[in-house]
Amino acid sequence: MKLKVLSIFSLFIFLSCTNPVPRPKALLRLEYPVGNYEKFAPPCPYEFKKNKTARVINKSDCSFNIEYKGMKASIFITHKKIDENNLDELLRDAQKLTYEHVIKADNIVEQPFVNKDDNVYGMFYKVSGNAASQTQFYLTDSINNFVTGSLYFYVKPNYDSILPAAHYLEKDIRKIMETFKWKKM
Repeated sequence: MKLKVLSIFSLFIFLSCTNPVPRPKALLRLEYPVGNYEKFAPPCPYEFKKNKTARVINKSDCSFNIEYKGMKASIFITHKKIDENNLDELLRDAQKLTYEHVIKADNIVEQPFVNKDDNVYGMFYKVSGNAASQTQFYLTDSINNFVTGSLYFYVKPNYDSILPAAHYLEKDIRKIMETFKWKKM
């Protein structure tokens, strides 16, 4: 009996002392649905197309949150009227909001946006790194209306983890900008 226990114990020790075998790194595979867009025309001086999977939450004064519940993210859209002398101030505030993320951001890429046919002008900001917002933009007609948008996730920023969702939502934001039109009120 002792010999049997001793041999099982010896076998156990012999097998447990083998060198570990390296395993290949696994990558999380996230798949998002293909963007399907619908016209969003609130009683405001603008309209655009938004992803059908997103839910719009009305805040106030033509400001909205476009919520992506499954991704724990929202696009905050804020509308402001342009007064006689506040366009420069609104532009500075929009740029300041983006560049407040420079502390945590690795890079901020600016891409001007011009749609002369619909009188829509603006800027798209792509922020990379562990910043709180990965994408920001503003749009204006330069006369009456100014709209800003910011993408935020409801999690602690970890660029590697949120990157697939950030890329998906970047496409939605670009669609918003490309389909943005001012209404005649």
